[in-house]
Parts: sequence; structure tokens; C-alpha cells
Amino acid sequence: MRILFWALAVVAFVIAEVATIQLVSIWFAAGALVTLLMTYFFDLSWIQQLGVFIAASTVFLLMSLPLIKKRKKNRAVATNADLEIGKHATVIEEINCDKGTGRVTLGGVNWSAVPENENDVIPEGTVVIVKKIMGAKLLVAPEK
Repeated sequence: MRILFWALAVVAFVIAEVATIQLVSIWFAAGALVTLLMTYFFDLSWIQQLGVFIAASTVFLLMSLPLIKKRKKNRAVATNADLEIGKHATVIEEINCDKGTGRVTLGGVNWSAVPENENDVIPEGTVVIVKKIMGAKLLVAPEK
């Protein structure tokens, strides 16, 4: 009966892991599997089984922490918009913060634009460099 309980626990934890895809219960599934095997080969009390389950789950969690940290570190992926930073654009409407105007064309796409220095007025036809993307606006500076 105890072996059946741990077998069902393994299945339940695996199903929960597949349903969430977030590495939430995989350690519990591995811990339940170890407990299942220990219970099969040794006559363990419920307290001992619970101890084996907690210890095994903890060990599997601690073993996987370096992989999780590495995965989180490599998660930042540049979006298409991020790839536009540093490129040249052409002003198609004067960029002036006081008037609230400013449009540039970048790769055939019209963008709203603001100057890097708020006091700058950038005339139409000027080539600018994209410094930052702020939502649907480009922060630009005149090319030197």
C-alpha cells in the first residue's frame, strides 16, 4: 500500500510539472521516486518515508539551483526594437520638445522622436543616431 502511495505521488507530481512547465514540482517527483525505491527495498515507517522524501526533494532542488541561475542569466533576449539602437535615422519633422513635435524615419518606418538633450531643436533632414527606445518613441541625438 505504501509503494502504491509513492507511485501515485510520482505520477501526480509529474502531471503537475507537465501542466505548469515552470519547474515547480519536478523535485518532488524525483523525491517521491527515491522514496518509492527506498520503501520497496527497506521496511520504512511513515515518518522515515517522509524524511526520505523531504531529504531527496531538497537534494534535487539544491543540485538544480546552479542550472536555474544560469538559465535566468541567459534569458534576456534582444527584441527587434532593441536592434535599432545605434542606427541612423533621418528627421522628417522638426524635433522640438517645446512644440511637442518630432518624427524620424528609420528603416522605412516612421517613429515619434525626442532629442537626447531636451533643449535641442533638430531640424528636418538631419541625420540622427538612435540612443534609446522608449515605448513608441526614439531618443535621438544629432550625428556629429
